[in-house]
Amino acid sequence: MAFWDDVVKGAGDLANGTVKAVGNGFNATTKAVGDVAGSAGKEIDKVVNGAKGKFDAKPEEVAMQVLEQVSKLPVVKVDRNQFLMDKFGKGLSQDEVGKLLADGPVNIVSKDKLDKAAKACIMDNVLLSSGASVLAGLPGGIAMAVTIPADVAQYYAMALKLAQELGYIYGFQYLWSEKDKLTEEAQNTLLLYLGVMLGVSGTGALLRAGGMAIGKQALKSIPQKALTKTLYYPILKKVLKVFGISLTKGTFAKGVSKVLPVVSGVISGGITFATMKPMGENLQKELSKMIDYNEEQYEKDVKSIRKEAEVIEDEE
Repeated sequence: MAFWDDVVKGAGDLANGTVKAVGNGFNATTKAVGDVAGSAGKEIDKVVNGAKGKFDAKPEEVAMQVLEQVSKLPVVKVDRNQFLMDKFGKGLSQDEVGKLLADGPVNIVSKDKLDKAAKACIMDNVLLSSGASVLAGLPGGIAMAVTIPADVAQYYAMALKLAQELGYIYGFQYLWSEKDKLTEEAQNTLLLYLGVMLGVSGTGALLRAGGMAIGKQALKSIPQKALTKTLYYPILKKVLKVFGISLTKGTFAKGVSKVLPVVSGVISGGITFATMKPMGENLQKELSKMIDYNEEQYEKDVKSIRKEAEVIEDEE
C-alpha cells in the first residue's frame, strides 16, 4: 500500500503544483506535450512500432531498442550551453561565462547552490512530466499501441532530459555529437544515469570513476586509469536488464490507471510524480559526490565497481 499512498500524495502534490504552474504559465507543459504528440509523433511511432512483438525478447534487448529510439525524441536533447546560461549565467563576467561553458558551474558556484539548483531542476521536470502525463491520460489524450504507450515513452524521455540537466549542473560535458548523434560513450552515460535513477548497484560509482563524458575538472588530481571492459560491461548489462523489466512493469501500471477513465489522468500523473521524483533524487545525490572528488574516493569507487562486477558474474 505504501506505493499507492505515494501515488495519492503525488497526485495531491501534483494538483497543487499544477495550479501554481498555471499561474506561472502552464503553456510550458502544453508545449512539452506538443513536442511529444506533435513534432515528435513520428519518432514516438518508431518506438512503438520498433518494439512490437519484442516483449517476449530478453529485457536487455527491449531496453536497448527503447533507449535508442527514445533518445531520438527532440525533448531529450538538452542544449548544454543554453541550459547552463539560463541556470547560472546571470551576473557573470565574460571570463566567468567562458569558464561556465567550458567546465560547467562547479568551479564558480558553491556546492550548496549547485545542490539547490539540482533539486529545483528535479521539481520543475517532475511537475512538467506529471502535468503532461495527466493530459496524456485523459480521454482523447495521445493514442498509442499497447506495447509502449505514449506516456511511457514520454516518461523515459523526460527522465533522460532530467538526467542530462543534472549531469550538466555537476560538470558533465555535452553528450551529443555535431550531428546530434549519441556516441557509444555518451549512450553509456545515459544508461548509467538511468541505472542510478533506478537504484542499480554500482552505477553511481561507475558514473563517477568511469570517466564517461565526465567534466574535466572532476578527475584533475586523479591518475587516468581506464577501467577495463570486464569491470564496467557487467554493470551496464545489469542496467539494461533492470530497465527492460521496469519498462514492462511501467507499462502495466500505466495501463491499470486507465481502467477508470474519469480519474485516469490524475492517477497517471500521480504515478509519474511518485516515481520520477525519487529517481531524480537518487541521481542528484550520486552526482553531488563528484564535488571535490579525490583519489581516495576514486579508489573506493573502483573497489565498489570490482565487487559489483564479481557479484553480477556469480549470479549469471
